[in-house]
Amino acid sequence: MSLSLFIARRIYRENRDGKRVSRPAVFIATLGIAIGLAVMIISVAVVIGFKREVRNKVIGFGSHIQLTNLDAVTSYETHPILVGDSLRTALTHNPDVKHVERYSTKPGMIKTSEAFQGMVLKGVGPEFDADFFNSHLLEGEIPTFTDSVPSNKVVLSKALADKLNLKLGDKIYTYYIQQDIRARRLTIVGIYQTNFSEYDNLFLLTDIALVNRLNGWEKDQVSGVELQIHNYDQLEEVTNRLSATFDNVIDEFGGVYYVRNILQLNPQIFAWLDLLDTNVWVILLLMVGVAGFTMISGLLIIILERTTMIGILKALGATNYTIRKTFLWFAVFLIGKGMIWGNLIGLTFYLLQAQFGLFRLDPQTYYVDTVPVAFNWGWWLLINLGTLFASVSMLIGPSFLISKINPASSMRYE
Repeated sequence: MSLSLFIARRIYRENRDGKRVSRPAVFIATLGIAIGLAVMIISVAVVIGFKREVRNKVIGFGSHIQLTNLDAVTSYETHPILVGDSLRTALTHNPDVKHVERYSTKPGMIKTSEAFQGMVLKGVGPEFDADFFNSHLLEGEIPTFTDSVPSNKVVLSKALADKLNLKLGDKIYTYYIQQDIRARRLTIVGIYQTNFSEYDNLFLLTDIALVNRLNGWEKDQVSGVELQIHNYDQLEEVTNRLSATFDNVIDEFGGVYYVRNILQLNPQIFAWLDLLDTNVWVILLLMVGVAGFTMISGLLIIILERTTMIGILKALGATNYTIRKTFLWFAVFLIGKGMIWGNLIGLTFYLLQAQFGLFRLDPQTYYVDTVPVAFNWGWWLLINLGTLFASVSMLIGPSFLISKINPASSMRYE
């Protein structure tokens, strides 16, 4: 064991036993590290969790990538594309694609005896992946939709049901404006709630056969195809590869294929989520700064209290470098103790919030009803290593104060 580490451990033990080192200064320094690290862990867990929840809800409604008609990129009154067996087979066997499903949309209006509400009727086929809607289903069921015979069954959100005073099993009248007004009576078989008002207030889910009949389309014509991919981190690369293959291809009815991913379809939402990363970096820098400055003040007080010891060590032949290392080792012990408490606080908050949802949010504003949290090992290691490195680095400069201490005068210091 080096001399510096040996002396540092002795000083640390004296502090633990309540002896010479100033306990308030050490306590404040340790507390600064603990609070700073806990805030950083909590902030990152909340932001990662919030981004994941919002992203998953957007993807749940629209999948990762959509293949649509180029002429229908700005409206729910879509122009169709031809999606035959050959195209579906090509997409299904694409190594980047996990799942393929067709959809068709038709904007319209729900009218009851007391109120009316605009909406978009979204039709899906038998290949529809209902996992997302099943996970947010409150009442009823998600039926097995078909692409041959309209069932007149519909699933709508709790937000729409509350606005129109509807309940499970009710029959609703919906109206669609084309050259003339067309009406359809639908039966509510399921009610879901995602708290994502952008979509909850808009979409009704039904079978694709009904929507295609309302649109008057030919066989195999649909609004588009939704594609789930294996790896979200490769979204841009997969989009570019699919675009190179399908963009500007014209089907036999004149529809022009166009590929877009979920980021391009919802730029405002994802730009807002990206701003959260900036907030996290600001919090991390502020907390590291607070922790570092509390450690600096604590180290300076400790050095001043140990002036006599420093003078004796110098008189015995210890170099400034050796003594500086001694106090830096001591600081590492204090930082380590603070980091243990910081991790304990931060991870306890994460576990409690993940299991019990103690802190609530207004879903109308934040799209979620509880503060979402998610744990990421990479970020956790980065925060801990970054805190340790930054705190020790900030102490190197103040440690040079030791070189200014004169042995002859310091041994008379009280």
